[in-house]
Amino acid sequence: MGPVKRTLPVLVLLTLLAVGAALVYQTAARDADYRALLGRGDAALRDEQTFTAIEAYSGAIALRPDSMLAHLRRGETYRRRADLESAARDFQTAAILDAMATRPLEELADVRFLQQRFHRAGEIYEQALRLDDRAARVNYKLALTRYRDGRPEAALAPLDAALRLDDQMTNAYYLEALCFRDQHRPVDAQRALEKAVALSPGLVAAREELADLYGSLGRRGDQLEQLQVLAGLDRTHVGRQIAVGLAHAQWAADPRETAAKRAGHADLAVLTLGAALERMPDQPQIYSALGRVWLDISQTRSDDVALRKGLEALERAVLGHDATSEALTLYGRALVLSGRTDLGERALQQATQRSPVDPAAFLHYADAAEQQNHVETARQALLQYAALVGDDQAFPRRAARIAALSLKMNDRPTAAVWLARGLEKAPDNLALLAIERRRNK
Repeated sequence: MGPVKRTLPVLVLLTLLAVGAALVYQTAARDADYRALLGRGDAALRDEQTFTAIEAYSGAIALRPDSMLAHLRRGETYRRRADLESAARDFQTAAILDAMATRPLEELADVRFLQQRFHRAGEIYEQALRLDDRAARVNYKLALTRYRDGRPEAALAPLDAALRLDDQMTNAYYLEALCFRDQHRPVDAQRALEKAVALSPGLVAAREELADLYGSLGRRGDQLEQLQVLAGLDRTHVGRQIAVGLAHAQWAADPRETAAKRAGHADLAVLTLGAALERMPDQPQIYSALGRVWLDISQTRSDDVALRKGLEALERAVLGHDATSEALTLYGRALVLSGRTDLGERALQQATQRSPVDPAAFLHYADAAEQQNHVETARQALLQYAALVGDDQAFPRRAARIAALSLKMNDRPTAAVWLARGLEKAPDNLALLAIERRRNK
């Protein structure tokens, strides 16, 4: 072999080595640039410079389109910027690039949840759980998604799984209670709520639910205890103090209690709301609640002094143009009870025109109007009340009133309609039967 022939393979080898070295160098340089861009994006994100972070992560993706991590981090940045659709595209790509990774799926499901696409979010959480069913957090998120999708019964299985994996997960107990509540399972809801507040004594939402539940079960002492704890947790919230005072007032109105116990709770209601007024003297909500309590006391005890105090408090509650429908209703009632029916009717009319309207305003407006012999006004108020509340337990009695007022107006067709509706609900109602006989004469 000649010298030229021996040199050629050497040159080819040297060329290949040079090309390989160049490729290795370029790859190393690209990897270094990729890592630098990721680091730059992370640093920008720590400084809340989301636009700079997106530029850096996009540069990293340009160098490494197959990088699951770069897509994931850019998706997280888009989510922080509330660009949910862009975030979803990146999370979807990340999930495709690494089919065994659960984090992209979880983050994609989180975005669909934020978009209120609850059914789709649930499907993606389920996909993540097929890869790793030991994730308590993802089980909880699946349960929450099903609950928000209107399927509380379907949320219980993943909640059970989450609590088996982590029995200290307070939010899971709270959500479980909401599911039980919506399925009318108060005993189970109570158990879950009590567990939640035992784990997190400061969890306000759970204590609020527990107070409501105790109230619905007639456990007034337990309800009051929760309301007092809530008032202690949030001393600046005027509504907390009012809730404690009104809980005492509700206890005072319970006919099953002894007279002494009812009187004691009425006094406690006044003391609680009075103490709240000393701390926050310019709050019309407190005057309204105190006026309600005095009004109840005046009717229970036939106490003119209590009526006068209630009227004074309610006058303060309705000062200004922002008085609520509820406050105006109470004020109108107090005026009627004190003998000023014309002024009471006017206040109650205003109450029916304030939004959000207190449905009771229409009932009391009808009473005041009827006392003033404003028959059409009274009937119209009762019709409006019926439209708001529908057919409740008191419907037959209201139907009888509407029929009787219609007869006074010589509107026999309307009277016939309401008599028929009332008798359909309560065929043995004496008031309805009496009006029916009178109509047929």
